[in-house]
Amino acid sequence: MSEQFRVLVIDDDPGIREYLQALATRQGYRVFTAGDGEGALEKLEDTRPDIVTLDAVLPGMDGLETLRHLKERVPDVPVIMLSGHGQARTIVEAMRLGASDFLRKPFEVEELELAFSKALETHALKEEVSTLRGRVRSEVDGLLLGGDNPKMKEIREIIEQVADTDITVLVRGESGTGKEVVARALYQLGDRRDKPFVKVNCAALPSELLESELFGFEKGAFTGAQKRKLGKFEYANRGTIFLDEISEMAPGLQAKLLQVLQDGEFSRLGGESDVKVDTRIIAATNRNLEEAVRTGEFREDLYYRLNVVTILIPPLRDRIDAVPLLVEHFLQMYNEQYRKDVKQLSQETLQELMGYHWPGNIRELENMIKRMVVLGNEQAVLKEISAQEPPAPADEEGELVDLAALGADFSSGDGLDLKAISKRAAQIAEKKVIERVLNQTRWNRKEAAQRLQISYKALLYKMKENGLSEGR
Repeated sequence: MSEQFRVLVIDDDPGIREYLQALATRQGYRVFTAGDGEGALEKLEDTRPDIVTLDAVLPGMDGLETLRHLKERVPDVPVIMLSGHGQARTIVEAMRLGASDFLRKPFEVEELELAFSKALETHALKEEVSTLRGRVRSEVDGLLLGGDNPKMKEIREIIEQVADTDITVLVRGESGTGKEVVARALYQLGDRRDKPFVKVNCAALPSELLESELFGFEKGAFTGAQKRKLGKFEYANRGTIFLDEISEMAPGLQAKLLQVLQDGEFSRLGGESDVKVDTRIIAATNRNLEEAVRTGEFREDLYYRLNVVTILIPPLRDRIDAVPLLVEHFLQMYNEQYRKDVKQLSQETLQELMGYHWPGNIRELENMIKRMVVLGNEQAVLKEISAQEPPAPADEEGELVDLAALGADFSSGDGLDLKAISKRAAQIAEKKVIERVLNQTRWNRKEAAQRLQISYKALLYKMKENGLSEGR
Protein backbone atom coordinates (compact mmCIF):
# COMPACT_ATOMS: atom_id res chain seq x y z
CA MET A 1 0.00 0.00 0.00
CA SER A 2 1.19 3.49 -0.82
CA GLU A 3 0.73 4.69 2.79
CA GLN A 4 1.70 2.40 5.67
CA PHE A 5 -1.16 2.37 8.15
CA ARG A 6 -0.47 1.74 11.84
CA VAL A 7 -2.28 -0.96 13.81
CA LEU A 8 -2.34 -1.25 17.61
CA VAL A 9 -3.09 -4.79 18.83
CA ILE A 10 -4.35 -4.99 22.45
CA ASP A 11 -4.61 -8.58 23.74
CA ASP A 12 -3.39 -10.33 26.90
CA ASP A 13 -2.65 -13.60 25.04
CA PRO A 14 0.93 -13.49 23.61
CA GLY A 15 0.01 -16.09 20.99
CA ILE A 16 -2.93 -14.01 19.72
CA ARG A 17 -0.75 -10.87 19.70
CA GLU A 18 1.92 -12.59 17.61
CA TYR A 19 -0.69 -14.08 15.26
CA LEU A 20 -2.39 -10.70 14.68
CA GLN A 21 0.96 -8.98 14.29
CA ALA A 22 2.01 -11.49 11.62
CA LEU A 23 -1.31 -11.15 9.74
CA ALA A 24 -1.33 -7.36 9.78
CA THR A 25 2.35 -7.10 8.87
CA ARG A 26 1.80 -9.42 5.91
CA GLN A 27 -0.95 -7.05 4.71
CA GLY A 28 1.49 -4.13 4.80
CA TYR A 29 0.54 -2.53 8.13
CA ARG A 30 2.98 -1.31 10.76
CA VAL A 31 2.03 -3.07 14.00
CA PHE A 32 2.36 -2.19 17.70
CA THR A 33 1.20 -4.46 20.53
CA ALA A 34 0.08 -4.11 24.13
CA GLY A 35 -0.89 -6.77 26.69
CA ASP A 36 -3.45 -4.70 28.60
CA GLY A 37 -5.57 -1.58 28.37
CA GLU A 38 -3.44 0.54 30.69
CA GLY A 39 -0.27 -0.17 28.68
CA ALA A 40 -2.03 0.56 25.40
CA LEU A 41 -3.30 3.93 26.63
CA GLU A 42 0.15 4.88 27.93
CA LYS A 43 1.78 4.33 24.52
CA LEU A 44 -1.08 5.86 22.52
CA GLU A 45 0.85 9.05 21.78
CA ASP A 46 3.84 7.07 20.50
CA THR A 47 1.88 4.55 18.40
CA ARG A 48 -0.65 7.01 16.87
CA PRO A 49 -2.65 4.10 15.41
CA ASP A 50 -4.98 4.22 12.39
CA ILE A 51 -6.75 1.04 13.56
CA VAL A 52 -7.00 -0.71 16.94
CA THR A 53 -7.86 -4.37 17.58
CA LEU A 54 -9.07 -4.81 21.15
CA ASP A 55 -9.76 -7.98 23.11
CA ALA A 56 -13.02 -7.73 25.03
CA VAL A 57 -11.57 -9.61 28.03
CA LEU A 58 -8.44 -8.08 29.56
CA PRO A 59 -6.82 -8.19 33.00
CA GLY A 60 -7.32 -5.07 35.09
CA MET A 61 -9.13 -2.57 32.89
CA ASP A 62 -11.47 -4.69 30.74
CA GLY A 63 -12.01 -4.30 27.02
CA LEU A 64 -15.15 -2.15 27.24
CA GLU A 65 -13.55 0.26 29.69
CA THR A 66 -10.46 0.45 27.48
CA LEU A 67 -12.72 1.14 24.48
CA ARG A 68 -14.39 3.97 26.40
CA HIS A 69 -11.02 5.62 27.12
CA LEU A 70 -9.83 5.10 23.54
CA LYS A 71 -12.92 6.84 22.16
CA GLU A 72 -12.38 9.75 24.55
CA ARG A 73 -8.78 10.24 23.42
CA VAL A 74 -8.85 9.21 19.75
CA PRO A 75 -12.55 9.28 18.77
CA ASP A 76 -11.90 9.02 15.03
CA VAL A 77 -9.72 5.89 15.17
CA PRO A 78 -11.75 2.73 14.31
CA VAL A 79 -11.64 -0.01 16.97
CA ILE A 80 -12.31 -3.67 16.07
CA MET A 81 -13.41 -5.68 19.11
CA LEU A 82 -12.36 -9.35 19.42
CA SER A 83 -13.97 -11.87 21.77
CA GLY A 84 -14.10 -15.60 22.30
CA HIS A 85 -17.52 -15.35 23.93
CA GLY A 86 -19.52 -13.11 21.67
CA GLN A 87 -22.26 -12.39 24.24
CA ALA A 88 -25.01 -10.23 22.79
CA ARG A 89 -24.83 -7.75 25.69
CA THR A 90 -21.09 -7.23 25.17
CA ILE A 91 -21.54 -6.73 21.41
CA VAL A 92 -24.34 -4.19 21.89
CA GLU A 93 -22.36 -2.26 24.50
CA ALA A 94 -19.22 -2.25 22.35
CA MET A 95 -21.14 -0.86 19.39
CA ARG A 96 -22.80 1.74 21.60
CA LEU A 97 -19.39 2.90 22.77
CA GLY A 98 -18.22 3.31 19.19
CA ALA A 99 -16.58 0.05 18.08
CA SER A 100 -16.46 -0.17 14.29
CA ASP A 101 -16.71 -3.98 14.14
CA PHE A 102 -16.90 -7.09 16.33
CA LEU A 103 -15.21 -10.41 15.47
CA ARG A 104 -15.64 -13.69 17.33
CA LYS A 105 -12.55 -15.83 18.02
CA PRO A 106 -11.46 -17.90 16.23
CA PHE A 107 -11.88 -15.87 13.06
CA GLU A 108 -10.80 -16.43 9.48
CA VAL A 109 -7.98 -14.41 7.93
CA GLU A 110 -10.46 -13.04 5.37
CA GLU A 111 -12.72 -11.77 8.18
CA LEU A 112 -9.89 -9.71 9.67
CA GLU A 113 -8.83 -8.40 6.25
CA LEU A 114 -12.43 -7.35 5.52
CA ALA A 115 -12.77 -5.69 8.94
CA PHE A 116 -9.54 -3.71 8.39
CA SER A 117 -10.57 -2.69 4.87
CA LYS A 118 -14.08 -1.67 5.97
CA ALA A 119 -12.75 0.32 8.94
CA LEU A 120 -10.21 2.22 6.85
CA GLU A 121 -12.66 2.99 4.04
CA THR A 122 -15.28 4.25 6.50
CA HIS A 123 -12.64 6.34 8.29
CA ALA A 124 -11.47 7.79 4.96
CA LEU A 125 -15.05 8.74 4.06
CA LYS A 126 -15.48 10.49 7.42
CA GLU A 127 -12.25 12.42 6.92
CA GLU A 128 -13.36 13.44 3.42
CA VAL A 129 -16.69 14.66 4.81
CA SER A 130 -14.90 16.65 7.50
CA THR A 131 -12.56 18.27 4.96
CA LEU A 132 -15.30 19.02 2.48
CA ARG A 133 -17.65 20.40 5.10
CA GLY A 134 -15.32 23.31 5.72
CA ARG A 135 -15.33 24.14 2.00
CA VAL A 136 -19.02 23.70 1.37
CA ARG A 137 -20.23 27.00 2.75
CA SER A 138 -17.64 28.95 0.76
CA GLU A 139 -18.40 27.01 -2.44
CA VAL A 140 -22.15 27.39 -2.01
CA ASP A 141 -21.81 31.09 -1.40
CA GLY A 142 -19.70 31.33 -4.55
CA LEU A 143 -22.17 29.42 -6.69
CA LEU A 144 -25.25 31.18 -5.38
CA LEU A 145 -23.85 34.68 -5.69
CA GLY A 146 -26.52 35.58 -8.15
CA GLY A 147 -27.15 39.14 -7.09
CA ASP A 148 -30.81 39.86 -7.66
CA ASN A 149 -31.18 37.16 -10.31
CA PRO A 150 -34.67 35.67 -9.72
CA LYS A 151 -33.60 32.20 -10.91
CA MET A 152 -30.83 32.00 -8.30
CA LYS A 153 -33.14 33.31 -5.60
CA GLU A 154 -35.55 30.51 -6.49
CA ILE A 155 -32.75 27.91 -6.25
CA ARG A 156 -31.73 29.20 -2.82
CA GLU A 157 -35.34 28.96 -1.64
CA ILE A 158 -35.76 25.39 -2.94
CA ILE A 159 -32.53 24.27 -1.24
CA GLU A 160 -33.68 25.72 2.08
CA GLN A 161 -37.12 24.12 1.74
CA VAL A 162 -36.02 20.57 0.93
CA ALA A 163 -32.56 20.28 2.55
CA ASP A 164 -33.78 18.80 5.82
CA THR A 165 -36.11 16.27 4.17
CA ASP A 166 -35.33 12.85 2.66
CA ILE A 167 -36.92 13.74 -0.65
CA THR A 168 -35.08 12.76 -3.85
CA VAL A 169 -33.70 15.75 -5.76
CA LEU A 170 -32.68 15.94 -9.43
CA VAL A 171 -30.17 18.71 -10.20
CA ARG A 172 -30.01 19.74 -13.87
CA GLY A 173 -27.78 22.12 -15.78
CA GLU A 174 -24.90 22.39 -18.22
CA SER A 175 -21.40 21.20 -17.35
CA GLY A 176 -19.66 23.58 -14.98
CA THR A 177 -22.76 25.28 -13.60
CA GLY A 178 -22.23 23.87 -10.09
CA LYS A 179 -24.52 20.85 -9.79
CA GLU A 180 -22.26 19.13 -7.26
CA VAL A 181 -22.12 22.29 -5.15
CA VAL A 182 -25.93 22.32 -4.99
CA ALA A 183 -25.88 18.64 -3.97
CA ARG A 184 -23.40 19.36 -1.18
CA ALA A 185 -25.48 22.34 -0.04
CA LEU A 186 -28.55 20.08 0.23
CA TYR A 187 -26.45 17.66 2.29
CA GLN A 188 -24.74 20.24 4.47
CA LEU A 189 -27.96 22.06 5.33
CA GLY A 190 -29.88 18.82 5.97
CA ASP A 191 -30.28 16.68 9.08
CA ARG A 192 -27.96 13.98 7.65
CA ARG A 193 -24.91 16.28 7.62
CA ASP A 194 -23.16 14.26 10.36
CA LYS A 195 -23.45 11.10 8.22
CA PRO A 196 -21.46 10.25 5.06
CA PHE A 197 -21.77 12.09 1.75
CA VAL A 198 -20.78 9.67 -1.02
CA LYS A 199 -20.27 10.81 -4.61
CA VAL A 200 -20.39 8.44 -7.60
CA ASN A 201 -19.72 9.55 -11.17
CA CYS A 202 -21.88 7.23 -13.26
CA ALA A 203 -19.98 8.10 -16.45
CA ALA A 204 -16.53 7.32 -15.07
CA LEU A 205 -16.82 3.51 -15.00
CA PRO A 206 -18.06 0.78 -17.35
CA SER A 207 -21.44 -0.72 -16.45
CA GLU A 208 -20.04 -3.88 -14.80
CA LEU A 209 -17.61 -1.95 -12.60
CA LEU A 210 -20.23 0.66 -11.74
CA GLU A 211 -22.58 -2.05 -10.48
CA SER A 212 -19.98 -3.48 -8.09
CA GLU A 213 -19.00 0.07 -7.06
CA LEU A 214 -22.60 0.98 -6.20
CA PHE A 215 -23.86 -2.28 -4.74
CA GLY A 216 -20.74 -4.26 -3.79
CA PHE A 217 -20.15 -7.97 -4.26
CA GLU A 218 -19.78 -11.22 -2.33
CA LYS A 219 -16.66 -13.35 -2.22
CA GLY A 220 -16.55 -15.55 -5.33
CA ALA A 221 -19.13 -13.48 -7.24
CA PHE A 222 -16.74 -13.35 -10.19
CA THR A 223 -13.13 -14.11 -11.04
CA GLY A 224 -10.92 -12.02 -8.78
CA ALA A 225 -13.59 -11.44 -6.11
CA GLN A 226 -11.48 -12.85 -3.27
CA LYS A 227 -13.42 -11.17 -0.47
CA ARG A 228 -16.65 -9.31 0.09
CA LYS A 229 -16.70 -5.66 -0.93
CA LEU A 230 -19.26 -3.19 0.35
CA GLY A 231 -20.85 -0.86 -2.19
CA LYS A 232 -21.23 2.91 -2.05
CA PHE A 233 -24.88 2.59 -1.05
CA GLU A 234 -23.85 0.74 2.12
CA TYR A 235 -21.23 3.35 2.95
CA ALA A 236 -23.89 6.01 2.44
CA ASN A 237 -26.36 4.26 4.76
CA ARG A 238 -28.17 6.87 6.88
CA GLY A 239 -26.32 9.49 4.82
CA THR A 240 -26.53 10.89 1.28
CA ILE A 241 -25.40 9.51 -2.07
CA PHE A 242 -24.82 11.83 -5.02
CA LEU A 243 -25.19 10.14 -8.42
CA ASP A 244 -23.52 12.46 -10.90
CA GLU A 245 -24.24 12.05 -14.63
CA ILE A 246 -27.12 9.69 -13.86
CA SER A 247 -28.15 9.67 -17.53
CA GLU A 248 -25.05 7.61 -18.38
CA MET A 249 -26.19 4.65 -16.27
CA ALA A 250 -26.91 1.47 -18.25
CA PRO A 251 -30.57 0.26 -18.40
CA GLY A 252 -29.85 -2.83 -16.28
CA LEU A 253 -28.40 -0.72 -13.50
CA GLN A 254 -31.28 1.73 -13.80
CA ALA A 255 -33.64 -1.11 -12.84
CA LYS A 256 -31.55 -1.91 -9.77
CA LEU A 257 -31.46 1.75 -8.77
CA LEU A 258 -35.23 1.88 -9.14
CA GLN A 259 -35.50 -0.94 -6.59
CA VAL A 260 -33.44 1.08 -4.10
CA LEU A 261 -35.68 4.11 -4.62
CA GLN A 262 -38.87 2.07 -4.24
CA ASP A 263 -37.97 -0.40 -1.49
CA GLY A 264 -34.72 0.84 0.06
CA GLU A 265 -32.99 -2.47 -0.63
CA PHE A 266 -30.76 -4.23 -3.16
CA SER A 267 -28.60 -7.34 -3.47
CA ARG A 268 -24.82 -7.43 -3.84
CA LEU A 269 -23.36 -9.15 -6.89
CA GLY A 270 -23.39 -12.85 -6.03
CA GLY A 271 -25.52 -12.21 -2.96
CA GLU A 272 -28.49 -14.36 -1.96
CA SER A 273 -30.22 -11.92 0.39
CA ASP A 274 -31.23 -8.28 0.11
CA VAL A 275 -29.42 -5.46 1.89
CA LYS A 276 -31.56 -2.75 3.48
CA VAL A 277 -30.30 0.85 3.33
CA ASP A 278 -31.61 4.23 4.39
CA THR A 279 -29.94 6.60 1.95
CA ARG A 280 -31.00 9.94 0.55
CA ILE A 281 -30.43 10.11 -3.22
CA ILE A 282 -29.45 13.26 -5.09
CA ALA A 283 -28.91 12.86 -8.84
CA ALA A 284 -27.52 15.21 -11.46
CA THR A 285 -27.43 15.35 -15.24
CA ASN A 286 -26.49 17.75 -18.03
CA ARG A 287 -28.55 15.86 -20.60
CA ASN A 288 -32.14 16.20 -21.75
CA LEU A 289 -33.69 13.33 -19.78
CA GLU A 290 -37.06 13.70 -21.48
CA GLU A 291 -35.41 13.05 -24.84
CA ALA A 292 -33.49 10.11 -23.35
CA VAL A 293 -36.81 8.64 -22.16
CA ARG A 294 -38.32 9.07 -25.63
CA THR A 295 -35.38 7.30 -27.27
CA GLY A 296 -35.42 4.47 -24.73
CA GLU A 297 -32.01 5.33 -23.24
CA PHE A 298 -33.52 6.14 -19.85
CA ARG A 299 -36.30 4.32 -18.01
CA GLU A 300 -39.50 6.31 -17.74
CA ASP A 301 -40.37 4.90 -14.30
CA LEU A 302 -36.93 5.82 -12.96
CA TYR A 303 -37.26 9.31 -14.45
CA TYR A 304 -40.47 9.92 -12.50
CA ARG A 305 -38.92 8.48 -9.31
CA LEU A 306 -35.95 10.83 -9.58
CA ASN A 307 -37.88 13.86 -10.75
CA VAL A 308 -39.63 14.53 -7.43
CA VAL A 309 -37.97 17.92 -6.93
CA THR A 310 -35.93 19.42 -9.76
CA ILE A 311 -33.37 22.19 -9.41
CA LEU A 312 -32.45 23.68 -12.79
CA ILE A 313 -29.25 25.74 -12.66
CA PRO A 314 -29.09 28.41 -15.39
CA PRO A 315 -25.87 28.75 -17.40
CA LEU A 316 -23.59 31.64 -16.49
CA ARG A 317 -24.37 33.48 -19.76
CA ASP A 318 -27.99 33.78 -18.57
CA ARG A 319 -26.96 35.48 -15.33
CA ILE A 320 -23.98 37.47 -16.47
CA ASP A 321 -24.64 40.00 -13.70
CA ALA A 322 -23.17 37.44 -11.28
CA VAL A 323 -19.70 37.58 -12.89
CA PRO A 324 -18.32 40.51 -10.80
CA LEU A 325 -19.48 38.85 -7.58
CA LEU A 326 -18.03 35.50 -8.61
CA VAL A 327 -14.75 37.14 -9.62
CA GLU A 328 -14.48 38.76 -6.18
CA HIS A 329 -15.29 35.44 -4.50
CA PHE A 330 -12.69 33.43 -6.45
CA LEU A 331 -10.05 36.15 -6.06
CA GLN A 332 -10.43 36.00 -2.30
CA MET A 333 -10.43 32.20 -2.25
CA TYR A 334 -7.30 31.74 -4.37
CA ASN A 335 -5.44 34.65 -2.82
CA GLU A 336 -5.79 32.83 0.50
CA GLN A 337 -4.94 29.43 -0.97
CA TYR A 338 -1.82 30.54 -2.86
CA ARG A 339 -0.83 33.39 -0.51
CA LYS A 340 -1.11 36.00 -3.24
CA ASP A 341 -2.38 39.55 -3.15
CA VAL A 342 -4.30 40.21 -6.37
CA LYS A 343 -6.67 42.89 -5.12
CA GLN A 344 -8.92 43.28 -8.16
CA LEU A 345 -9.02 42.93 -11.93
CA SER A 346 -8.63 45.81 -14.32
CA GLN A 347 -11.76 47.38 -15.76
CA GLU A 348 -10.74 46.16 -19.22
CA THR A 349 -10.51 42.56 -18.05
CA LEU A 350 -13.81 42.76 -16.19
CA GLN A 351 -15.53 44.10 -19.30
CA GLU A 352 -14.09 41.22 -21.35
CA LEU A 353 -15.39 38.73 -18.78
CA MET A 354 -18.83 40.35 -18.83
CA GLY A 355 -18.98 40.10 -22.62
CA TYR A 356 -17.80 36.49 -22.86
CA HIS A 357 -20.30 33.69 -23.58
CA TRP A 358 -18.88 31.22 -20.96
CA PRO A 359 -19.24 27.79 -22.60
CA GLY A 360 -17.62 26.23 -19.51
CA ASN A 361 -19.79 28.22 -17.08
CA ILE A 362 -18.64 28.84 -13.48
CA ARG A 363 -15.94 26.16 -13.67
CA GLU A 364 -14.32 27.99 -16.60
CA LEU A 365 -14.49 31.33 -14.79
CA GLU A 366 -12.99 29.80 -11.65
CA ASN A 367 -10.08 28.32 -13.60
CA MET A 368 -9.44 31.65 -15.32
CA ILE A 369 -9.33 33.51 -12.00
CA LYS A 370 -7.07 30.82 -10.53
CA ARG A 371 -4.59 31.29 -13.39
CA MET A 372 -4.70 35.07 -13.00
CA VAL A 373 -3.92 34.78 -9.28
CA VAL A 374 -1.14 32.21 -9.68
CA LEU A 375 0.52 33.93 -12.66
CA GLY A 376 -0.23 37.47 -11.54
CA ASN A 377 -1.03 38.27 -15.16
CA GLU A 378 -4.36 39.01 -16.81
CA GLN A 379 -3.08 39.12 -20.40
CA ALA A 380 -2.90 35.35 -20.96
CA VAL A 381 -6.57 35.00 -20.05
CA LEU A 382 -7.55 37.97 -22.20
CA LYS A 383 -5.78 36.35 -25.17
CA GLU A 384 -7.68 33.13 -24.51
CA ILE A 385 -10.99 34.98 -24.58
CA SER A 386 -10.12 36.95 -27.72
CA ALA A 387 -9.10 33.72 -29.49
CA GLN A 388 -12.71 32.55 -29.43
CA GLU A 389 -14.52 32.65 -32.79
CA PRO A 390 -15.67 36.25 -33.53
CA PRO A 391 -19.20 36.95 -34.79
CA ALA A 392 -19.79 36.88 -38.55
CA PRO A 393 -19.06 40.30 -40.12
CA ALA A 394 -21.92 42.25 -41.64
CA ASP A 395 -22.02 42.98 -45.39
CA GLU A 396 -22.17 46.43 -46.96
CA GLU A 397 -25.86 46.81 -46.15
CA GLY A 398 -25.37 45.69 -42.56
CA GLU A 399 -26.90 42.26 -43.15
CA LEU A 400 -25.53 39.28 -41.22
CA VAL A 401 -26.82 36.75 -43.79
CA ASP A 402 -24.86 36.22 -47.01
CA LEU A 403 -27.82 36.06 -49.43
CA ALA A 404 -25.59 35.29 -52.42
CA ALA A 405 -24.33 32.16 -50.66
CA LEU A 406 -27.96 31.08 -50.35
CA GLY A 407 -28.48 31.29 -54.14
CA ALA A 408 -30.61 34.45 -53.99
CA ASP A 409 -29.75 36.26 -57.23
CA PHE A 410 -31.61 39.60 -57.33
CA SER A 411 -29.76 40.99 -60.36
CA SER A 412 -31.25 38.66 -62.98
CA GLY A 413 -34.84 39.68 -62.35
CA ASP A 414 -35.85 36.00 -62.51
CA GLY A 415 -38.00 34.29 -59.93
CA LEU A 416 -36.52 33.16 -56.60
CA ASP A 417 -36.96 29.63 -55.23
CA LEU A 418 -37.85 30.55 -51.63
CA LYS A 419 -38.10 26.91 -50.47
CA ALA A 420 -34.62 26.11 -51.79
CA ILE A 421 -33.21 29.29 -50.24
CA SER A 422 -34.81 28.44 -46.89
CA LYS A 423 -33.42 24.89 -46.99
CA ARG A 424 -29.95 26.19 -47.81
CA ALA A 425 -30.18 28.77 -45.02
CA ALA A 426 -31.12 26.03 -42.54
CA GLN A 427 -28.16 23.91 -43.65
CA ILE A 428 -25.71 26.82 -43.28
CA ALA A 429 -27.16 27.76 -39.88
CA GLU A 430 -26.97 24.14 -38.70
CA LYS A 431 -23.34 23.86 -39.77
CA LYS A 432 -22.39 27.11 -38.03
CA VAL A 433 -24.16 26.11 -34.81
CA ILE A 434 -22.56 22.66 -34.73
CA GLU A 435 -19.12 24.12 -35.48
CA ARG A 436 -19.53 26.77 -32.77
CA VAL A 437 -20.55 24.21 -30.14
CA LEU A 438 -17.69 21.88 -31.15
CA ASN A 439 -15.24 24.75 -30.73
CA GLN A 440 -16.73 25.66 -27.36
CA THR A 441 -16.39 22.06 -26.14
CA ARG A 442 -12.88 21.77 -27.63
CA TRP A 443 -14.25 19.15 -30.06
CA ASN A 444 -15.51 16.88 -27.30
CA ARG A 445 -18.17 15.20 -29.41
CA LYS A 446 -20.00 13.60 -26.50
CA GLU A 447 -20.40 16.91 -24.68
CA ALA A 448 -21.31 18.68 -27.93
CA ALA A 449 -24.07 16.15 -28.63
CA GLN A 450 -25.46 16.69 -25.14
CA ARG A 451 -25.47 20.48 -25.57
CA LEU A 452 -27.16 20.18 -28.97
CA GLN A 453 -29.67 17.71 -27.45
CA ILE A 454 -29.09 15.08 -30.14
CA SER A 455 -27.61 11.60 -29.99
CA TYR A 456 -23.89 11.01 -30.41
CA LYS A 457 -24.52 9.08 -33.67
CA ALA A 458 -26.68 11.90 -35.02
CA LEU A 459 -23.89 14.40 -34.35
CA LEU A 460 -21.32 12.26 -36.18
CA TYR A 461 -23.71 11.99 -39.14
CA LYS A 462 -24.31 15.75 -39.25
CA MET A 463 -20.57 16.46 -38.95
CA LYS A 464 -19.93 14.20 -41.95
CA GLU A 465 -22.83 15.76 -43.87
CA ASN A 466 -21.50 19.26 -43.27
CA GLY A 467 -17.85 18.39 -43.89
CA LEU A 468 -16.77 19.13 -40.30
CA SER A 469 -13.64 17.55 -38.86
CA GLU A 470 -11.24 18.70 -36.20
CA GLY A 471 -8.23 18.75 -38.46
CA ARG A 472 -9.77 20.66 -41.34
